[in-house]
Amino acid sequence: MTIALAIEQLLNGLQLGVMLFLMAAGLTLIFGVMGLINLAHGSLYMVGAFACATIAAWTGSFWLGLIASLAAAAAAGAIIELTVIRRLYDRDHLDQVLATFALILIFSEGTRWIFGSFPLYLDIPPLLQGAVALPGGAEYPLYRLAIIAVGAAVAVGLYLLISKTRLGMRIRAGESDREMIGALGVDIRTLYTVVFALGSALAGFAGAMVGALQSVQVGMGEPVLILAFVVIVIGGIGSIKGALIGAILVGVVDTLGRFLLPQILAVLLPPAQAGLMGGALASMLIYIVMAVILAVKPRGLFAAHG
Repeated sequence: MTIALAIEQLLNGLQLGVMLFLMAAGLTLIFGVMGLINLAHGSLYMVGAFACATIAAWTGSFWLGLIASLAAAAAAGAIIELTVIRRLYDRDHLDQVLATFALILIFSEGTRWIFGSFPLYLDIPPLLQGAVALPGGAEYPLYRLAIIAVGAAVAVGLYLLISKTRLGMRIRAGESDREMIGALGVDIRTLYTVVFALGSALAGFAGAMVGALQSVQVGMGEPVLILAFVVIVIGGIGSIKGALIGAILVGVVDTLGRFLLPQILAVLLPPAQAGLMGGALASMLIYIVMAVILAVKPRGLFAAHG
């Protein structure tokens, strides 16, 4: 394995981790403040991707599509919170799971009804086309590097929002004692709507960014949602820092595992068997990592409470 190839796979892992962070940050923010298990978060990821693809096709501008993805996902999240989620805060988690699972079906069939069953495609904007030379002579796509940079910028922005602004102060207070901030005059319902819309916008933004790397299709958010739940369990529910560290860990472990395990097993097994067994083990690797971390730290690496 060359140095260039190792660096390329590491960057692929970082890019996957950044995408998972954009999903997991919104998910853990919603659960930390509102105590809500939102299975429909993957549907908002899909909404952002379809909004970006549609607006980019109409206008010819990927950048307008990105803005549309944020607006569409935030608006969809606010509508969901006002019409459905608001009725679930005093219900147990099973009711929340059933209601948000129903939203997955509604969004999937509604999207299929509007856009059809055929996938849409997003073109990478000309500004981000091309590749960057890596040490060792290989090249890496500029767009993937841009995703990593955008994810880092979002992480910094969320840190500043949560730690330095009045809204962030209210979000932190809502995580600690929502009844008390309500008694102090904060409109808790408006806060919940804002938090849900913010988390939804992050999911939609992630869908739009990844939509240029793969097809935009119905159901694209559900596989990512599973990984996002793994991320927040590893990082600690309610922790943005935990979501970032957990996402990078999952992205790098998953990518390097799929790359290295078949090669390692090829030393002992025939190539066909090594590839088959390596792929199977690689798909289990992040769950093994999660189990080990939870055995040591049951509340995750950076639990928001306790």
